[in-house]
Amino acid sequence: MSTIRLTMAQALLRFLDQQYVSVDGQETKFVRGVMGIFGHGNVTGLGEALERSAGDLTYIQGKNEQGMVHAAAAYAKQQNRRQIYACTTSIGPGALNMVTAAATATVNRIPVLLLPGDNFASRQPDPVLQQLEVVGDYTVSATDPFKSVSKYWDRIVRPEQLISAAIQAMRVLTDPAETGAVTLALPQDVQAEAYDYPEAFFDKKVHYLDRRPPAREAVNRAVASMVGKQRPLIIAGGGVLYADATKELMEFAAAFGIPVAETQAGKSSLPWNHPLNVGAIGVTGALAANVLAKQADLIIGVGTRYSDFTTASKSAFANPKVQFININVSGFDSSKMSGISITADAKEALSALKDALTAQHYVSGYETGYIGSLKAEWDGEVDRLYNAECEEGFAQTRALGVINQTIDPSAVIVCAAGSLPGDLHRLWRSTEPKTYHMEYGFSCMGYEVSGAFGAALAEPNREVYAVVGDGSYLMLHSEMVTSLQEGRKFTVLLFDNHGFQCIHNLQRGHGSDGFGNEFRYREAATGKLTGEYMPIDFAAHARSLGVKAYKANTPEELKEALLKAKEETVTTLIEIPVVPGTNTQGYESWWQVGVPEVSESEKVIAAHEEMKKNIQMAKPI
Repeated sequence: MSTIRLTMAQALLRFLDQQYVSVDGQETKFVRGVMGIFGHGNVTGLGEALERSAGDLTYIQGKNEQGMVHAAAAYAKQQNRRQIYACTTSIGPGALNMVTAAATATVNRIPVLLLPGDNFASRQPDPVLQQLEVVGDYTVSATDPFKSVSKYWDRIVRPEQLISAAIQAMRVLTDPAETGAVTLALPQDVQAEAYDYPEAFFDKKVHYLDRRPPAREAVNRAVASMVGKQRPLIIAGGGVLYADATKELMEFAAAFGIPVAETQAGKSSLPWNHPLNVGAIGVTGALAANVLAKQADLIIGVGTRYSDFTTASKSAFANPKVQFININVSGFDSSKMSGISITADAKEALSALKDALTAQHYVSGYETGYIGSLKAEWDGEVDRLYNAECEEGFAQTRALGVINQTIDPSAVIVCAAGSLPGDLHRLWRSTEPKTYHMEYGFSCMGYEVSGAFGAALAEPNREVYAVVGDGSYLMLHSEMVTSLQEGRKFTVLLFDNHGFQCIHNLQRGHGSDGFGNEFRYREAATGKLTGEYMPIDFAAHARSLGVKAYKANTPEELKEALLKAKEETVTTLIEIPVVPGTNTQGYESWWQVGVPEVSESEKVIAAHEEMKKNIQMAKPI
């Protein structure tokens, strides 16, 4: 057997450089490169290997460890999980900064490969800088927290262990049912240790993402359950887009006259103006979709994990006879809601189910014009909100209307947290697939700017926009600098509403007077954060980083700024002051949160009683 002597770090890069995926006969290099921030623990090991032995892997210098993993996850999401960046950090705080982003990727079923440095495997110089020294278990290090947020975790304490660990890592990363964050903890001494690796370990490896067909029996069970169902509703999740099944979804819905509601991850599966697209579902849902959900006697979930926002905390489906058919490549997700499980690729399953239902001459029982009337009513409501006037200033929904009507239909918007996801889910009109990029599995504040950079890496021929609130922007915006470094432009649309207004609205809706969520000065007289709003010049801040910046206080100024931003060649920020509380809410939806059973406030007690009533209406499934 031929061997080649390499350090573990050099061998890892050579291995990653030879990994490919094949989907429907189309082959793609799986690992595009490595994003990293160097420190002790990776600079002399993996850093040296990247400097001299990177092969065709591109190195991108991150500015914040969490931010670069968000960027890598957004890149993979926009690439339908068929290409990734690995991410490397030092030990200690550098590694731990990736944990939040790792969880974000895992919750959203997005592949990211994390390569944090770790303590010396030899323990000879212990304790080293940033080592935890857990006295009850000396094997614990700062990389152990990744175990709870990774789909696969390993620590390479001998260089030859890389062989089996790397193969298992690729198994998980390329499995659409199991994918998420994969962590290989790399002790800093082992990275630099050499081993005679088999040359075959570095042969080109193609991972075939074969589409899983549905079992005939599962399709038959689904068809049998649909007999007599008059008011079916399809819920399109992210799996529709990852499986490239938008065409099959459209044909399936049209064949049987079944309306389609979209989750946050599934939005843009159908054009907004398709006659059967009834809009967003759930807590952040549209009136049309939520009314149909309450009436539905059958829910067909395609590629959705049924989060509480999708199901309105399991209160969305009010028909006592409602049943569920779940199409998902993951058996874990297809088994939810006590539904009939079709564990299969969405494209394959929709085609098979369509053929079987056609043979049974199935058709839904909606009255002629009913779906269209609900859709027309909701479209009118969106138009109203897009043109909403506010005496105090610029309404958030009006700003979104200007943006939606001005930017290119092919442009990609990226969002994650605050009140904007709700407004975008309800109001944004997507006409092309993959133009709506929402991280709402974790709703991770700070994802937006980093995610936009990742999306811009993946979509160099499209305009990309980060739609972000001031609170989320203040948490994490550092990858704007990386975008300048890499020459990958995107535009930040920063909605300044003076704080964490989404949560401010949530607490006030459950009896609070409002506490701790607005960016106000502390008053000397009361000692409370109830003074004037803090004035922050976000445009000036962006300019200080080298970003182009504009400020738009009116619809006219916003449209002008958007047109100017499109012509800019570098990352650009538009600051948009909006009036707090001018977001959307309601529309036949409810979200369960814990409301105190005991309080000095009568409003809180009343909110608790209202919560109990709603819980009684939710389905215990």
